[in-house]
Amino acid sequence: MLTANIEGGQIPEGNVVVSGAKNAATRLLAAALISDETVNLTNFPTELVDARHKIKFIENCGGEVRIDKTLETLEVDPSNYLNSDIDNYDCPIRTTYLLAAGLIKRSNIAKVPYPGGCKIGSRGYDLHIMVWEKLGAKVIQRNEYLEIKTEGGFKAGEINFPISTIGGTENALICAATVPEETIIRNAYISPEVECLIEFLKSQGVRIKVVGNSFISIIGSKYLRGGVFRVMPDRIEAITWIIYGILSKGKITVVDVPFDAMKIPLIHIEEAGIDYYNNRKRVIVSQECLTNEEIQPFELSCGTHPGIISDMQPFYVLLGLYADGISRVFDYRYPERLSYLEELSKFYPGALSWKSGAIKIIGKRKGVTADTRSTDLRGSMALLIAALLNEGNSKVTEVEMALRGYNKLQEKLSNLGVEIDLKKE
Repeated sequence: MLTANIEGGQIPEGNVVVSGAKNAATRLLAAALISDETVNLTNFPTELVDARHKIKFIENCGGEVRIDKTLETLEVDPSNYLNSDIDNYDCPIRTTYLLAAGLIKRSNIAKVPYPGGCKIGSRGYDLHIMVWEKLGAKVIQRNEYLEIKTEGGFKAGEINFPISTIGGTENALICAATVPEETIIRNAYISPEVECLIEFLKSQGVRIKVVGNSFISIIGSKYLRGGVFRVMPDRIEAITWIIYGILSKGKITVVDVPFDAMKIPLIHIEEAGIDYYNNRKRVIVSQECLTNEEIQPFELSCGTHPGIISDMQPFYVLLGLYADGISRVFDYRYPERLSYLEELSKFYPGALSWKSGAIKIIGKRKGVTADTRSTDLRGSMALLIAALLNEGNSKVTEVEMALRGYNKLQEKLSNLGVEIDLKKE
C-alpha cells in the first residue's frame, strides 16, 4: 500500500505537459498485439501502473515490449505472443479482455484474466462474452480466467450492443480487425479514445467506415502492418491540471491540451466564470482567470462524450467546493460513483451530500486537513488535490490508485514546485 503525506498550501507555478491518454494508450498496446510487424507507440505514458500490468501479462505470454522512459515510447514485437498457462492471472485492470484478440490470432485460444479496475457501479463483462460469441468463439468461465476458443480465428459477424459501451466497442474493433470479411457494429460508443484506436487500426491496413456516432463497418485483414503511431493526449489529465490551477492560487500552464476532445467540459469551466487563456495547445490558469474574483456556482450532468464524462466528475465536485454558492453535479452514466465523496467530505465537513446519481455541493466552506483513503482512480486524485489545497499535514492512503491513471505524477508536481512524500506501508 502506498501512502502520500502532503503538506498543504504549496503554491504551484510552471508548466505541466499532459501525457498520452491512459484510455487510449492501454487500448493501442492491446491492438498492437494483432499486428504482424513491430509497432512503435510514441507519447506513451510509460509509468502508468495499468500499462505496467498489461505489459507484464504480454511478456509472460512471449510478447516483447521495449520501453524508453526518456522518449516515452513503447516498441511492441508481438510475433511470439502466444497463449500460455501462466502462474498468476490476477491483473487489477479493467481492460484485460482486450488481450484476447492477439492470442486468438496466433493460437486460436486465449486465457485472459477477469476484468478488474475501479468499483464505480455495474461494470460486468457480459458484453465482451457477447462480442466473442458473435464472432464465432466459444467462451468458458474458468475459476482464474476467461477461456476463449475458436476454430481458425474469429469470424465475421454482426454485433448489436443493447447499450452503448466503450469497452465493448474497443473489443469488437480489435477482434474484427483480424477478420478479412465485413463485421458490423451497431450502438457503438465512439469516444475520442475510440477514434484514436480506429485511426491506429486503419494504419495497420484495416478498412473502417463510421456512420454517425454509433455505426461501424469494419473489414480486417489476415496481415496487419506495424509502424509508428502517436497516442493522443489525455483529456481527463488535462481537466485535472486545469481545475487544480484554478483552485491553487498559483499559475499553471497546461501543455498539449486536446481541445477537440473536450469542448463541452471547457465550456462549463467558462460558464463558472473562469476566463482562462489558451492558444492551440496550451491553457494558462491562475487567480487572474476569475472574472468576478469568484468561481460561480453551477449545475452539470455527467454522461457520454461529447459531454462531461464520469471520469471528470470528481474534479468538477472540487470546483464546486470553492464556488460562491450551491452547485449540483448529476451522473447518469455511473450514478453509483459516490464512494470517494465520504473521503473527500473529511476535507470539507458539511459541504457535500449525495444520493444515487446526484451530488449537492455547498461552496466556500473552510477546508481542513484529513487522513483519507483512496476508493478509485479519479477519486484518489481528487483527494490528493484537496490535501494540497488545504494548509497543514494530510494523508492519502492507497494512492497507487491515482498512479494507475497519472503518468509521472510526483515528477510533474515537483516541476511545479510542489512536493508530496510517497511511502510504502
